[in-house]
Amino acid sequence: MPIELFENEIIDNIRRLTKKANKDNISRTEKYERFYQEHPEIKWAFLAAMVSRNAGWNMCDLENEWIPKILPYSYRQLLFHVYERANWLIFQDAYPQLLLYHYSTKFQRPMFHLLAKFQVSLFMQNEWNYFWKYRDQERLLYSLIINEQNVIQDPVILHHVFKDKVFRSLPFKLQDWFHFSYCLFPTVTGKLYGASVYDFQDVTSRIELGKRLSYILFLDSLHEEFIYFSKMTTHTGSRYDYEQYSLVRKKRDTPYLRFTYPIVSHHRGIVTDWSKIRKIKDKWYDPPKLKGTIDLTKWHQKKEMQIQMLILLHQWLDLK
Repeated sequence: MPIELFENEIIDNIRRLTKKANKDNISRTEKYERFYQEHPEIKWAFLAAMVSRNAGWNMCDLENEWIPKILPYSYRQLLFHVYERANWLIFQDAYPQLLLYHYSTKFQRPMFHLLAKFQVSLFMQNEWNYFWKYRDQERLLYSLIINEQNVIQDPVILHHVFKDKVFRSLPFKLQDWFHFSYCLFPTVTGKLYGASVYDFQDVTSRIELGKRLSYILFLDSLHEEFIYFSKMTTHTGSRYDYEQYSLVRKKRDTPYLRFTYPIVSHHRGIVTDWSKIRKIKDKWYDPPKLKGTIDLTKWHQKKEMQIQMLILLHQWLDLK
């Protein structure tokens, strides 16, 4: 078979597989986890899976027992679309990269010149070729974190609707100030590890968070616990996925994702290569700044209580 026909067949197959897998948060998470099982050298895939679980919980939390009491439906829908759009865009960009790496290993030759067919940044085309040559797992992990956060910066974070109605809104600013947003890595022992999200709109802050989370996720003392959790726990989008292991008895108050939200139809639109218009900062490759404890078990319980108390106070003031 001529090389052009062979490559076109691969391109068509990757497009088909990506479209099928990029259905919703559940299908994306499953594909990330499955890829990591097959290619554990690509650490970013497991980070993406565990962060995607958090995105699912955050989506479903918007329709839990508490949040609808304080946030109107229209605002909750906007927040859902922020999570969903970012989740979709990252997968649409990253999954063809993962599949091309898979094909490169299968045929034992680099095929990263085909990344341009999927509108992947020139930055990542160079980084994949560098990884193929030098096998620097940590550099590739950081490069993929840098890439994904820049991929969503313009179409999500700076999108005029999301920027005005979500990121500049009082509820979002309060959430940012009081660290009510966080990314959790659960274990079947009930312990929760992770980091809180601060200054979400800043791309460097999100890259720093990604590096901190990757450090936690691949700690020798904890990594196997996170792997075991992901293997033992089917991702449903409900926060109860990890609350079922809590030492404090909890009832399910967060719904399943597929019972809560319809499938959203996305269009990528015009794709601009961010790496051609935005400078790559040297500090993006610095080791993560580790602040505070990574064991968030008690911290999380406290934050949950604070949120519930604020909601009850808000209802009481409304009655007054």
